[in-house]
Amino acid sequence: MDSATPAPISRSLFALAIFYGGMVCIAGVLGNKQVALGPLAVEAGIFAFLLLVVVSSSVAELHGRAVANRLVLIGFVPLLVSMALSWIVVQLPSAPSMEPARIEAFTLMMSSTWRIWAGGIAAYGLSQILNVTIFDALKRQGGKLLWLRAGISSVLSQVLDTFIFVTVAFYGVFPVGQLIVGQMIAKVTLSIVLVPALIYVFVGLGRKLDGKEALA
Repeated sequence: MDSATPAPISRSLFALAIFYGGMVCIAGVLGNKQVALGPLAVEAGIFAFLLLVVVSSSVAELHGRAVANRLVLIGFVPLLVSMALSWIVVQLPSAPSMEPARIEAFTLMMSSTWRIWAGGIAAYGLSQILNVTIFDALKRQGGKLLWLRAGISSVLSQVLDTFIFVTVAFYGVFPVGQLIVGQMIAKVTLSIVLVPALIYVFVGLGRKLDGKEALA
């Protein structure tokens, strides 16, 4: 192969990167709804964010920490572009034929304060980097239980994500202590329930796409 020709990207990394970009964009939209899961109340964006955690951990498992960190950093591109497009579309005049109720609902859902945007950006970057770092560190220390490494890194990253986002977005607006604790409990619970199983699905799929033996 010519040395000037770039090495082809693996099928697993290509597929996971596309999926990751989609989850980055949809997480903020889903976060406009609070869902009740038994006694837990959590913003629905957590489901997309947990998938981001699973994908970044899967990429770290399949391709290494450096590649996973680059994926997280590249994830800022669709995140920032989607925020910019949302702001632009809200500012543009609506078509005369559009129903006022739909205009109001769309504007309410897609509009955010600069503090909410800043909180989301900071929480995304720091918590995802922490997730990859802890996941990889546990592996280097001899951790062979994939589900346990994924669960621990996800729980700790969710704690950081909640603390950063709620503090940046709402500190000084209203007391945030109870909100932080409640969201942490809900997100940690979902991390424990969902992430350990999902990591096997994504890593197994990645190995299959790359023609390797699926994880047992």
